[in-house]
Amino acid sequence: MACETPPSDWPVPPDDGWTADDLDRLPGLPQHPQLIDAGLVFPCPQSAFHERATSFFGRQLTTSAAPGLDVLCRFSVDVDRQNRLEADVIVLQEAALMCPEQTRVPAAAVVLAVEVTSPDSVSRDRETKPLKYARAGISHYWRVENEKGLAVVHAFELEPTTRAYTSVGIFRERMKVSAPFPMDLDLTAIKPRRGGE
Repeated sequence: MACETPPSDWPVPPDDGWTADDLDRLPGLPQHPQLIDAGLVFPCPQSAFHERATSFFGRQLTTSAAPGLDVLCRFSVDVDRQNRLEADVIVLQEAALMCPEQTRVPAAAVVLAVEVTSPDSVSRDRETKPLKYARAGISHYWRVENEKGLAVVHAFELEPTTRAYTSVGIFRERMKVSAPFPMDLDLTAIKPRRGGE
């Protein structure tokens, strides 16, 4: 059986797969592509819950972040040559942002990665990304899930000897943590507005 030839406008990967550098060079990619194990992953359209949760954590983390830290939404993180992930929100060392045209930061500069789970990203956010973030040394990982319209946050911290995440809590309605810096969040603020507001 003969292999089908891909359309000429579709990028054909090299024999050893794409690299993190390729995401900045490939023409015609949609917004927010990711590289996972040398393969391209494209995002699906996001729900209102996903957008509200991403915006909420972006605002709250920006307000609470310790001096020397910065917060970015939907920004690319270089994990290694074959993995360039995009978290919904990251907290990172301010010094890692060197110019306005920068498209990515090294995982070593990231203090916290937040992923808001979507139907298409459940296994990536629960299994693939935490493993890669932990191996890259990112100290904190939060996974936000939609539980009947309400946000539930699964918070993890890196155990340095095993380089694996351990749970520090599952939060509903209120999230109070002391690391990576003190925060007290009203998670009920992440909800649909009534009457189309």
